[in-house]
Amino acid sequence: MEAIWVESIGIIAGILGVIAWIPQIREVWIEKRHDGISLPTFYLVSTALTLWLVYGLLIESIAMILANIAALGCILSIIIGVNKLR
Repeated sequence: MEAIWVESIGIIAGILGVIAWIPQIREVWIEKRHDGISLPTFYLVSTALTLWLVYGLLIESIAMILANIAALGCILSIIIGVNKLR
């Protein structure tokens, strides 16, 4: 039972982390603005998220796996959008 609560906290944190990227995605894809976005920073963040995903897989944490896949999707959509605009 305790593991379910721990995973639930992780899932909530993951959902909030993904929601945090929505304004940035909107700025790039809907507003067509990319000023102020540092691609090297986004590449570094995507590398960190990939490593967290691997860690989540190794410890078999569904919360970490789902949160990092979703966050990586957000980051990659921003990177793709910025590259298209530039």
